[in-house]
Amino acid sequence: MKNILVLCTGNSCRSQIAHGYLKHYFNGEANIYSAGIETHGLNPRAIMIMKEDGIDISNHTSNHIDEYKEVEFDYIITVCDHAMERCPVFPSKAIKYHYNFPDPAKATGDEETIMSRFRVVRNQIKRYCEDFCILGLRTPRGNT
Repeated sequence: MKNILVLCTGNSCRSQIAHGYLKHYFNGEANIYSAGIETHGLNPRAIMIMKEDGIDISNHTSNHIDEYKEVEFDYIITVCDHAMERCPVFPSKAIKYHYNFPDPAKATGDEETIMSRFRVVRNQIKRYCEDFCILGLRTPRGNT
């Protein structure tokens, strides 16, 4: 079974959303992990917008990349430039993919505006994860 890691800065929003979709789409045919180069805790708005789309990520935890040093990953997907640039180097044969999704946690305005931004990013990540599962993989290292 393939091991897939989704990596972000704080493992609170984007990587958690991708983790939820990949787990849903692979439906037990791959082990999905998510982590951050820091841990910021699971963002409650990420939980809410995923629940709107029928996926429950409320039991996810915010994990640090160091927790997975012993896991042999087949694929590592970075979902923000900061994580790609600062990702610690550890021996791995993993194929690396990158797409810089906007950080919905940085959205400002009233609650409706912020939630709208979360939904836009969720939908972008959803499409990326669908493609990753259906097409086999996206083009490595680039926003395509």
